[in-house]
Amino acid sequence: MLSAQSAPIIRATLPAVGAHLAAITELFYRRMFEERPELLRSLFNRANQVNGAQREALAGAVAAFATVLVERPDERPDAILNRIAHKHASLGITSDQYTLVGRHLLGAVAEVLGDAVTPEVGAAWDEVYWLMANALIAMEARLYADAQVNNGDVWREMEIAERTEESADAASFVLRRPDGLPTRPFLPGQYVSVQVGLPDGTRQIRQYSLSTAPDRETWRITVKRERSADGSAPEGEVSTWLHTRARVGDALRVSLPFGDLFLPDGDGPVVLASAGIGITPMLSMLDHMVHASSSRRVTVVHADRSPAHHAHLAEYCELTSRITGASLHLWYENGAGEAALPQARDGRADIASLTLSQEATAYLCGPLPFMRAVRGDLLHKGLHPANIHYEVFGPDLWRSR
Repeated sequence: MLSAQSAPIIRATLPAVGAHLAAITELFYRRMFEERPELLRSLFNRANQVNGAQREALAGAVAAFATVLVERPDERPDAILNRIAHKHASLGITSDQYTLVGRHLLGAVAEVLGDAVTPEVGAAWDEVYWLMANALIAMEARLYADAQVNNGDVWREMEIAERTEESADAASFVLRRPDGLPTRPFLPGQYVSVQVGLPDGTRQIRQYSLSTAPDRETWRITVKRERSADGSAPEGEVSTWLHTRARVGDALRVSLPFGDLFLPDGDGPVVLASAGIGITPMLSMLDHMVHASSSRRVTVVHADRSPAHHAHLAEYCELTSRITGASLHLWYENGAGEAALPQARDGRADIASLTLSQEATAYLCGPLPFMRAVRGDLLHKGLHPANIHYEVFGPDLWRSR
């Protein structure tokens, strides 16, 4: 809870800070990378630095956290913090790094706002930062403790056991431990981080959902090769490396599993809605329900460019068919007839046309416009907002747009 002396200062200055958050976060990252350039080379996603997505996500998280502190002082925004904590744990972030971040972030606030940042204003925003930082440090410490590792010690060497081309632009990689022992357990829907060395000497990290049930002796990730259709954007550095270089027998540096989107055990109705490569956590959830002989009522929705771009199409259909209470609904922008499936239709996903229980819990993964549209339809059908969960590949921009 924000102190009594800081609360009115934050309430008064939040509009000014919010109006300048883009400039503040741009300066923050620039100053931090000038001091510690290795962070950009080996920890931060440099593509998201170039396109501004990471700055936008940070600005949105800080603004949302500060807003909750002043508008709902008895409530801690754990939904915001939990997602960040899982991402940080998958990167091996440790508590000492928060001091570096705080120094540069608060320094950027002072530099951008100038004389408006009096000692009292600076102290109030310092309090906001450390409320957020200490909450994250505690959450991350619990995640490390649950994983039975020292803080930050999440990286392991894994070996590629199988590689399969799953669609026109996606490949899956089955990962095993080099010592032959079973892989760590995880929750259906969680992800791992993968770090690769690039030709320019940098190391970059990306997160990939585990796309099978947890009760196996291996992990599997499915990677879409990121590239724009018209060549206007650069290719994904890590996805391109994996598609062009990763082969069976190669070693990969992979984190332990983390992620706050997962399917808990239960018997209530479920909606799994995905688009594109967002299918991967849903595959894990479906596979888990098959292995558990679940009879839950499951509404399975997927949208894609075409059947040829639909990764794991046959597996997805087969898993759904093995769950007694499951129904499958597919939409393709082009070529639905090529799927030769009665569930396939042309056009965009239309959740509004489906019959859903208001008691259902929904899990969404895919591009942000898709998830926003689906969430709106689910709310219109009477689902409670607390029962609609989502996963974003990359910086979480949901709150900042």
